[in-house]
Formats: sequence, structure tokens, C-alpha cells
Amino acid sequence: MGDSSSASYIHMVHHLIEECIIFNMSREECMEALSKHANIKPIITSTVWKELEKENKEFFEAYTNSREGARESKTEMKQRIQKMLSGHLSQTDADSSTSTESDD
Repeated sequence: MGDSSSASYIHMVHHLIEECIIFNMSREECMEALSKHANIKPIITSTVWKELEKENKEFFEAYTNSREGARESKTEMKQRIQKMLSGHLSQTDADSSTSTESDD
């Protein structure tokens, strides 16, 4: 690869990483996606991502914090749904055992 083709390849990887960020992907998810769908070696994606992090520290700190907050929110939501469902199932079981007893 000549200098200009290397530069355009890196620019393409940079653009694809930006697309991954739009989809709220982690570096690891982005490396996997670009490897699978664009045939880009994970080491290339990782290297370009790390350079972007160096150039845009504040952005990536905020991005990482935002992703962690979203992950915590999803976990909390799943826990609330599970509690709600288990409470609903317990109530349904109690209702069915009450109606069975009254049928006797």
C-alpha cells in the first residue's frame, strides 16, 4: 500500500468507527463488527480507535460514561421487570389456589 492508499484506508476505518459510535458500540463490539462485515483486522480497528481516543479524550470519556450509564439502566429495568413478573406470577398462583380451595 502506498502512502495515499494507506491514508484512505485509515480514513475509511475512522469513518466506520464513527458509524459504530452512532450505534453506541463498544470498541470490542466495533472491532468484531468491522472484522465480520468489512473484513478489517481487529488490530487495525483497535489502533485507529485508540488514536481517536487520544485526539478526543473528553468525547470518549463522556461516551464511555454514557454507555456505562445506559448499561446500568438496562440492568435496573430488567430487574424491575423480573420483580414485577415474579410478583404477578406469585399473585396468579395465590389466586388459582384460592379458587381451587373454594371449589371444594
